[in-house]
Amino acid sequence: MQKSRRISQIMVYSILIAGAVFCLLPLFWLIRSSMMTSLQIFEMPPKWIPEPFQFSNYAEALTSIDFFRFFRNTLMITVGCLAGALISSALGAYSYARLNWPGKNLFFSLLLASMMLPGAVTLIPTFIGWKLVDSINTYWPLILPAWFGSAFDIFLLRQFYTSIPRDLDEAAYVDGAGPLTIFMRIIVPLSKPALIVIGLFSFMNSWNDFMGPLVYLNEEKKYTLALGLQMFQSIHSAQWHLLMAASTVVILPVIIVFFIGQRYFIEGITLTGMKG
Repeated sequence: MQKSRRISQIMVYSILIAGAVFCLLPLFWLIRSSMMTSLQIFEMPPKWIPEPFQFSNYAEALTSIDFFRFFRNTLMITVGCLAGALISSALGAYSYARLNWPGKNLFFSLLLASMMLPGAVTLIPTFIGWKLVDSINTYWPLILPAWFGSAFDIFLLRQFYTSIPRDLDEAAYVDGAGPLTIFMRIIVPLSKPALIVIGLFSFMNSWNDFMGPLVYLNEEKKYTLALGLQMFQSIHSAQWHLLMAASTVVILPVIIVFFIGQRYFIEGITLTGMKG
């Protein structure tokens, strides 16, 4: 029995390792290509380790266009969306999970139904709405929607809030606490894993967003990294080593943030599915 169990564990770990290698291969190829010349990238048979390492590709790629301005613009939008997503989604989920008010179930059903609408369906009406308030070529269409909550984020947090015992709320009510005090002093401290998950989702969506800035931004000085990378590709389409270096710099913050918060990410995803 022990021998067969050990063999099965070895097979499972082997499959998992093979899957991880398969998923990480594109990332490795990107980083490897970013430190080569264009000729070395397409050599056959391929070289897995650059000889020599061309670290100058990064300096050349970052100075060929104003990447630092694009980085600042992207960071400002990401921080605004992150703060808005955490505050609005946490308050909305708390209302649906812990408070009783007329029509709550109906509005929650409508909220879930909104997740079925593709973004392409609402793109033109939303653009017309922002144009009527003279907000095209500004960051308001990219940041302000996050302050009105996301259906997915609210649903995810609601699932987590329902797993918190209501006895804590009742004890706080007996002590004279109100709903907002309970939310700030009981719910939020217990919801750190779920809030970190929402923060990671919001960060990655905002940082990698391409369609939103493409639709609403017209001036180059307001471009984000996603648009800057697209512009860089159109200018340096044949210089693959510079394109790989620029792409590596763009995705590096997402990778760092994910690896820092991966433990909380897995914990939050697990806990949000404990109770429906």
